[in-house]
Amino acid sequence: MNIDVLYNKQKNFTNSQKKIEVKERIHFLKKLKNEILKREEEIFTALEKDLNKPRFEAYATEIGYLLNEIDLFINNLKSWSKPKRVNSTLINFPSKDFIIYEPYGLILIISPWNYPFQLALLPAMSAFAAGNNVILKPSEHTSNTSALIKSIVSEVFPEELISVIEGGAETASKLLDYKWDYIFFTGSVRIGKIVAKAAANNLTPITLELGGKSPAIIDKKIDIKLVSKRIVWGKFLNSGQTCIAPDYLIIHKSIKDKFINQLIDRIKYSFGESSERSKDLTSIINENHFERLVKLIEGNEVIYGGEYDSKLKFIYPTIVNNPSLDSNIMREEIFGPILPILTYENIKEIDEIINKNPNPLSLYLFSNDNDLTENIINRYSFGGGAINDTIVHLANSKLPFGGIGNSGTGSYHGKSSFDLFSHKKSIVKKGNWYDNNLRYAPYKNKLNLLKRLMKYLR
Repeated sequence: MNIDVLYNKQKNFTNSQKKIEVKERIHFLKKLKNEILKREEEIFTALEKDLNKPRFEAYATEIGYLLNEIDLFINNLKSWSKPKRVNSTLINFPSKDFIIYEPYGLILIISPWNYPFQLALLPAMSAFAAGNNVILKPSEHTSNTSALIKSIVSEVFPEELISVIEGGAETASKLLDYKWDYIFFTGSVRIGKIVAKAAANNLTPITLELGGKSPAIIDKKIDIKLVSKRIVWGKFLNSGQTCIAPDYLIIHKSIKDKFINQLIDRIKYSFGESSERSKDLTSIINENHFERLVKLIEGNEVIYGGEYDSKLKFIYPTIVNNPSLDSNIMREEIFGPILPILTYENIKEIDEIINKNPNPLSLYLFSNDNDLTENIINRYSFGGGAINDTIVHLANSKLPFGGIGNSGTGSYHGKSSFDLFSHKKSIVKKGNWYDNNLRYAPYKNKLNLLKRLMKYLR
C-alpha cells in the first residue's frame, strides 16, 4: 500500500477519537503470541538466512524474549491501564487527584538489523498495548525477517492498528517527513541524529536507543576463569553485533597475561580453533560492515584470532592488544567480534580511557571490592550495566533499558515500555461543598497566612 494512503488511514483512525479498549488490545496480543508460536520454524529460518543465527541464540534473544514480554503485557495490562489515584494536596482541599494513562496516537517505529525480530516487534507491540496505532519500518538489511514480520503483523492486526512498511534509507527518510505523535528509533548514533532533527521539526517526542563503546573493567582480585567465561559469552553473542556487548576491556595490569590466557582458552572451548567455522557464531550482516571490521583489525597488534572468510562474512573472535585511544578501533563502536584490551593501575587511568567515549550504553565491572564497585557505579554516566557479569540486566523486565547522552534517550522493557508509550494526564477533581477563599483576590492581609500554609506543606 502507498505510504500516503496508509498514513492517512491510520491518522484518520486516531483523529476519529476511537479508543482501542484494553480488552481488545489483550485480544490482539494473544493473537500475536499464538501466531509467533505457530510460525516459530519460519522465524528460525528467516534469522538463519539473514544472520546465520544459531537456534539457541535466536530463541533466547529473539523469540523467547519477545514471548515473555508479550505475556507480561497480557497479564498486567488491565492493572497498568487503570487511572492511578495519588494523594491530593491540602491546598486543593477537597479534591481527588488522578493520573490517567492515554496513548499518544500514531507512532513510527524504525528498528535495526542485529536482533531484527525482537527489536522490531517488542516496541511495536508495547506501543499498541498502550493504545497507540503503529507504523513499523524494519531493517532492509535483514530482508527475510522483515518480510516475515510483515506477514505476521498483517495476519494478526488490521492495518489501521499496526502496519509494516518495508524499504531502505529512502523509505525511512520519507516516513520521517510525516508528522507523528511519537517516534521510536533503534540504531546508530549517526542515524539517531537524523531522526532527532526530523522529529524536532514537529516537536515530536522521541526515544533513541543508540549505542556507544561499553567498557568492561576487570579488577585484580577476581576469579579470572569465571570472568573470561562471562566476557566471551557477552562479547561474542551474535558475533558482537549487540549494542550492549562489552566493546573493550580495561584489565588491571597485574593480571593481564593470565587473563588473556584464560580468555583464549575460553574462546577455543566455545568456538573451536581459529581455523574453524563455528556453527555457534553468526555471520557479519553485510559486506560493508564486514570490510569495516576487517579494517579495524588491520594495523593493530592481534594477540589471538584475526582470521576471517569474506565469502561467508565470518570473522573469528579476535583479541587486540593495547590500541591507541585515538585509533579508529577505540573511537568507533566496534559492533563485531573484535575485543581490544587495555590496562590500568589506578582509577585515573580508567578515567582517561572512559572519558574519551563518555555516556556508554552499558558498563561492566568485575570486582569483589565493594568500595571500588560503588565508586565505579557513581563515577561514570552510563545507561545501565552489571557487576560481575555482562548484558544480563536485559533479562529482568523490571529494569528499564535505555541510554543516556550519546547512547540515547528514553527507556523501555516491561512496565517501562507501557509508561514510555503512554501520556500521563494529570487530573484534579475538586469538590464543591467547600471553597477556601485564600487564593482569591483581594489579597490584603493574606500573605502571612499563605506563607504559613505553604511552609506547612513542605
